[in-house]
Amino acid sequence: MLRVIDVTVRDGQQSLIATRLRTEDILPILGKMDEAGFYGIEAWGGATFDVCIRYLNEDPWER
Repeated sequence: MLRVIDVTVRDGQQSLIATRLRTEDILPILGKMDEAGFYGIEAWGGATFDVCIRYLNEDPWER
């Protein structure tokens, strides 16, 4: 069985928008990604906590 883990949410924001993607920007697409049947969706990077707190004024535990 092939299991695919999508890393778009983590790698795309990390590479293209300097980890400034807000949770409210991610939420609308997650339903479609779930319907696609991915085994997993990677949404965390090494800077998630720092950026959520320092730049986005978000609680990283809610992400």
